[in-house]
Amino acid sequence: MTKGTFPVESFKGLETPFYYYDVNLLKETLSIVKEITHKYGYIQHYAVKANANHRILQIIATAGFGADCVSGNEVKAAINAGFPASKIVFAGVGKTDKEINLALDYNIFCFNVESLPELEVINELAEKKGKTASVAIRINPNVDAHTHEYITTGLNENKFGFSMSSLPKVFAKIKTLKNIELLGIHFHIGSQITEVDTFDPLCERVNELQTQCENEGIILKHINVGGGLGIDYDNPNENPISDFKNYFDLFNSKLELRKGQTLHFELGRAMVAQCGSLVSRVTYVKEGESKKFIILDAGMTDLIRPALYQAYHKIENISSNLPIQQYDVVGPICESSDCFAKDYELNETKRGDFVALRSAGAYGEIMASQYNCRELPKAYLSDSL
Repeated sequence: MTKGTFPVESFKGLETPFYYYDVNLLKETLSIVKEITHKYGYIQHYAVKANANHRILQIIATAGFGADCVSGNEVKAAINAGFPASKIVFAGVGKTDKEINLALDYNIFCFNVESLPELEVINELAEKKGKTASVAIRINPNVDAHTHEYITTGLNENKFGFSMSSLPKVFAKIKTLKNIELLGIHFHIGSQITEVDTFDPLCERVNELQTQCENEGIILKHINVGGGLGIDYDNPNENPISDFKNYFDLFNSKLELRKGQTLHFELGRAMVAQCGSLVSRVTYVKEGESKKFIILDAGMTDLIRPALYQAYHKIENISSNLPIQQYDVVGPICESSDCFAKDYELNETKRGDFVALRSAGAYGEIMASQYNCRELPKAYLSDSL
């Protein structure tokens, strides 16, 4: 069984559960993304919702990327970590007046707008401040991302964005709003997309829409295709870095950009997921009637994805090289859904062993809760242990 490399001796003095981040892998991933995006002149805004750990944000900001935010506090976190406001985009269907005012005060690059009422409110608030708000219109291209229903966002029945058919009305409205500047159009079809060809139909829709806009005399400076590139949850050791080359190459070959246009991306998971693991200790090994249970001190409060999405995370006993046995791996939370895996093969496990739940650098620490009055997990980076 191939395992990841962990400084287990350094873990022995730490209280579990905690998140552990491999800084070298993070920086290697960022370097690859930076090299390819610079090659094509693309702009990458890191999706802060994936992981807002302050040190992680600082490393990404230092690498020169922008930030994609979906709340006012994410905008604050990005600014505090060193992202320039001129590289921050702000999306979300329910931006409050407070959040919009905050973003206007920071003079962020762009609002990704998702409804007519939102457009009107941004215009009104910008007018009160004597400012002009730059916006991109988020469009649902009705492209099926072939992923989990909870993380599909580009279909007509999703709550996000405008339908293609509503655009003439939207563009007409924008022309009446004196404190709005239309910069471009924005898309995001879903998350954890592992087949790069899934983005083909998105490119087709963007090309069609570009022609439609030109026919109506609308000039678009920026095209934002969101993110969505997935990772290999099954084999994090064999595939620690996503297929960025084919991903960006596809947009370069299929998308028909106009002269002077810039292409923006909002990758999150693919940049940070593989560098993070949730590390837990085994509290008990329980013998049931027909199976064995590993009871960890980490639960769904620390990593909710398995309970929420039935998501898979590779699990490793990083303390044991004993023969393989089969276990249900569960947490301590008083919910039947607090289960990480059933009938899972692990090296023979004993009380006190360290167990790592892999590929948890995205939507792990950031989604932790204090249900059952539990403490939030701490986080450690490899360069600080």
